[in-house]
Amino acid sequence: MELYKLEDYTGQLMDAARFRDYCPNGVQVEGRPEVFRLVSGVTASLDLLKAAIGAGADAIMVHHGYFWKNEDARITGVKRVRIELLLRHNVSLLAYHLPLDAHPVLGNNAQLAQKLGFVVEGGFGEQNIACHGVLADALPLCELGERITRVLGRAPLIIGDGDRVMRRIAWCSGAAQGYFEEAIRLGVDAFLTGEISEQCVHLARETGVAFVAAGHHATERYGVQALGAHLAQQFGISHQFVDIDNPV
Repeated sequence: MELYKLEDYTGQLMDAARFRDYCPNGVQVEGRPEVFRLVSGVTASLDLLKAAIGAGADAIMVHHGYFWKNEDARITGVKRVRIELLLRHNVSLLAYHLPLDAHPVLGNNAQLAQKLGFVVEGGFGEQNIACHGVLADALPLCELGERITRVLGRAPLIIGDGDRVMRRIAWCSGAAQGYFEEAIRLGVDAFLTGEISEQCVHLARETGVAFVAAGHHATERYGVQALGAHLAQQFGISHQFVDIDNPV
């Protein structure tokens, strides 16, 4: 599969052009022109690059790539080491950030809902990337925590009454704790995201709306896997997801 045909297809599939994002979506580092083996991961860390190159990747696809707005644009330090490794091995890097959060089927939030038993009813937040809806089966907050632990492989931090039954829920993968107040206004019983800030604890206690911090990395593992699997099936290329553990 030609690299830029793969980029064109993925960009249209993800509707990438509509997003005002914090980094470029699509090809960030150009490698060899043909893609036969695609490796995906959450973040383009040095460990992921090494694992992908060891697996014979022609291209790496991630959720968290490079060239973020307001960062130092110079290719020095860690950035230089990562990019030099990609260029030396002629491996491409593609990244999809907000488009991969928001896609209604392959996105992080859609995939998280599917795995945790959430039924999507609508969107909210910046560029409508967050979701709200209902649990397919209402259950106490403590049991929801047990489900999250079982599915995501890590115990979430939960602020709320464990015995209270959860029916309505809002969620957004990653670092979306800034959406908590908007979620509260939607009348949900709980809000789930990856990270938590100090003020979220007080908001949860004072409003009675539970806050669930399930891990930035843990909540964003599934979109890129689904996208990679879709591309492999669509174009007959090989795909492998590599999970570089991150406790955050």
